[in-house]
Amino acid sequence: MTSNRTHTLEKLLENYLITPGSPPPITQTADSREKLTTCFEDDKSHFGSSVASYFIFLRWMYGINLVLFGLTFGLIMVPEALMGKPYGSLPRKTVPRAEEANAMNFATLYDFSGFAQYSVLFYGYYDNQRTIGWLKFRLPLSYFLVGVGCIGYSFMVVIRTMAKNADDDGGGDDTSFNFSWKMFTSWDYLIGNPETADNKFASITTSFKEAIVEEQESRKEENVHLVRFLRVLANFFALCTLAGSGYLIYFVVRRSQQFALEGLENYGWWERNEVNMVMSLLGMFCPTVFDIISALENYHPRIALRWQLGRIFALFLGNLYTFIIALMDEINLKLEEEKIVRQNMTIWLTNLYNGTIPENVTDPPPHVHLADVPRGPCWETMVGQEFVRLTVSDTVTTYVTILIGDFLKAVFVRFFNYCWCWDLEYGFPSYSEFDISGNVLGLIFNQGMIWMGAFYAPCLPAINMIRLHTSMYLQCWAVMCCNVPHERVFKASRSNNFYMAMLLFILFLSTLPVVYTVVSIPPSFDCGPFSGKTRMFEVIGETLEHDFPAWFRKLFNLASNPGVILPVILLMVLSIYYLNATSKSYQGAILELKKKLQSQAEENKRKNKQKAQEARKALEDAQKTETNENNSNSIQDKQRGENNVKKMRGQQQKEKPFPAGVTNGNILPPGSGKGRGLVPPPCIAVTQSSGLATIA
Repeated sequence: MTSNRTHTLEKLLENYLITPGSPPPITQTADSREKLTTCFEDDKSHFGSSVASYFIFLRWMYGINLVLFGLTFGLIMVPEALMGKPYGSLPRKTVPRAEEANAMNFATLYDFSGFAQYSVLFYGYYDNQRTIGWLKFRLPLSYFLVGVGCIGYSFMVVIRTMAKNADDDGGGDDTSFNFSWKMFTSWDYLIGNPETADNKFASITTSFKEAIVEEQESRKEENVHLVRFLRVLANFFALCTLAGSGYLIYFVVRRSQQFALEGLENYGWWERNEVNMVMSLLGMFCPTVFDIISALENYHPRIALRWQLGRIFALFLGNLYTFIIALMDEINLKLEEEKIVRQNMTIWLTNLYNGTIPENVTDPPPHVHLADVPRGPCWETMVGQEFVRLTVSDTVTTYVTILIGDFLKAVFVRFFNYCWCWDLEYGFPSYSEFDISGNVLGLIFNQGMIWMGAFYAPCLPAINMIRLHTSMYLQCWAVMCCNVPHERVFKASRSNNFYMAMLLFILFLSTLPVVYTVVSIPPSFDCGPFSGKTRMFEVIGETLEHDFPAWFRKLFNLASNPGVILPVILLMVLSIYYLNATSKSYQGAILELKKKLQSQAEENKRKNKQKAQEARKALEDAQKTETNENNSNSIQDKQRGENNVKKMRGQQQKEKPFPAGVTNGNILPPGSGKGRGLVPPPCIAVTQSSGLATIA
């Protein structure tokens, strides 16, 4: 086992990383770029379908974010940049005077403050005019509908994918003649590329390993009591880890609230980013702890992966909702601060206009610079900044982990194994294995943050798309050059509905805070497209009032009446229940048909085996009969030959005796006749018949 893993890794290092005696490459060559284009096939062939399923899921997530980016970029950011008022035309689009000195510093921009904060990247930059530009584009309505449409599209795609996977699964798994099918039907005879042939060969080998593991797990016998004790102990350790993580997040959030009250400018970089860094570090180290704990349970690798995913899911979910609770507390503080700011602005305007404030004052006095106008805290921009920072910090942590934890570790093990005291490849630290559960959960929760934060930061889908695009190639390269296949390669599930179920649950939980803020919390009074309204959803009523006829408003009010909505929801629930019950009955019928087909196949197999045995027995009997007949015929022929010889000898003895000195018609040699003379020649009778002479 050790030699095989070493040989495999040396081959991968020679192809993708380094050759013996040469330094690691700094840049990607054309050959390596070609290999990156086929990374999915390489991963599946060398690491199994479980690792390949992660990259397929990542590519699917990239497609969703591409659509979200198209909606937010094309219907929100581009119209505001092209048709909206430019930078410096409004206080919400101008950097305050106190921040101008550091507005372009790298540290400020990396923190998404300064000019980045007062740009189309965040909610607070957008104007609240009903229409903008010569197209009369309704930006507030577009902003609201795009936010709702992104959530609705995500629900539709996830549910549709789950339904498609369920159809592909079909219920049950047909494992009849598994090894025979793999042996005789696995090869693709259209392959003409040597590298593709190597990958196909490795893929077939890996599929045999997966099938062997499945067969071994189905026949394994265990000590039930010992296994139960170890699993209970493992769950206890996992709960202790989750509780410690939750307490640490709670403690850090309380500290961050205290820092915010005292002023973050009095603290350093760690104190300002403590919550984000602690969450990233917990997401990086806790999956490793769960992986060590799962070794006690001795589950099937696929079941162990699901337990691992469930524990990390609970960890990330606790961290995420602790973060949301902290943001809610921060929003309440911002709302209290906003009341004070509005009072101060009233006093400021009163002093500017000498005690009399004109009606409908929307712009500051002309002699006051926009950078000097007091403004509110804009809690929506603050929420968007937090999600963007968390996404960026999580991305940086992931990349640093790959480069240091995987690449440098692989280089160390590869070169120092020749001069070390023990075998570094098989012992400690050895090469890393690809963490499927941690990476899958990282994708899912990162997407949850995108769904929550995209309403307050339209740039989040673009940032996440860049993250997924770079991560796809970086992780694929890291898997092929720094990781080794799992010791227990196992086959992934035929459907990825387990991933999709967690993604759907996260989508639902991510929608709740957004819906709560839209429905219950008043928007900021001086920033964003919904400023000046009591609630954000009032933009729908405003649009119906100004842009639609009266009959349509009445119809919409009737459709939005709770007396209509509740029966419709009840009917939908009953329809879902009926369709679910029907689906289960069909699935049960399919399973019963499969069982009948399998039993019929076994019966036919038994009958064919019995017929084959009978035919074989009949053939053996026929062969025995034929052998006996041949033996008897040979004996009879032998006896017949002996009788013929005896008859011939008897006839010869009855014939006339030869003269003296002639034995059997032969002349005796001289001296053998005891003084007798020469023997006369034999009598020859000559007859004339057809020109032939006959000797008698």
